[in-house]
Amino acid sequence: MSLILALDSSTDACSVALYADGAVTSLFELAAKSHTQRLLPMVDELLRAKGCELGDLDAIACGRGPGSFTGLRICAGIVQGLAFGANLPVVPVSTLEAMALGFYRNNQESLPVLVALDARMNEVYWGLFVRNGDLVSVLAEEALMPPELLVDQPQILDQQQRYVGIGPGWHYPAMQVLNPVAQFQDVHPHAENMAWIAAAKFSEGQTVSAQDAQPVYLRDSVSWQKRQRIRNSNDFLV
Repeated sequence: MSLILALDSSTDACSVALYADGAVTSLFELAAKSHTQRLLPMVDELLRAKGCELGDLDAIACGRGPGSFTGLRICAGIVQGLAFGANLPVVPVSTLEAMALGFYRNNQESLPVLVALDARMNEVYWGLFVRNGDLVSVLAEEALMPPELLVDQPQILDQQQRYVGIGPGWHYPAMQVLNPVAQFQDVHPHAENMAWIAAAKFSEGQTVSAQDAQPVYLRDSVSWQKRQRIRNSNDFLV
């Protein structure tokens, strides 16, 4: 049996969860731009409520992305600090995989789900998943691209468009040509689902050190530098 703390702030949602011997307790808030102020207090609140301390944990799970650049850095920094201080391993968990699992746990659905997060700059983070027992399996590795290019992806064509679309990335008009059988934009990543995934990964030894617990942005450094130049130039506008 294991005791695993999970944290996520990869989108506007902020959540923490504690997996304890096959049961999960969690806290969840929509806290855009407040992750720095909320994440650690939520961790303290959850651990106190369960009568646990950091030293009691077996591992810490981290929502490693893709997602908000700032949100991912905040979560990774906090997880690294907690894990390093308590000498704990880290279990990185995909934001998109957690969203897919959350959807399946809340819906009686067997079709694959195409998860899409808005990556800004007219791009989406996306991945294709299918239910696999109590967890999910990956049908298409997560990637970043303009919405209009998704229709040409062979993994999607192989499904003959028989899938459900979930996530806020589906707000782009170009996504609608994919014609999913159903669409749910109001879906957020949740540490509760990350905790379930992390428990399975931990049992298989899929952990990293605190130092190696890095965010997965998908967007290359050139794109981020371009975005930063745009922001810097806007600082001079009045």
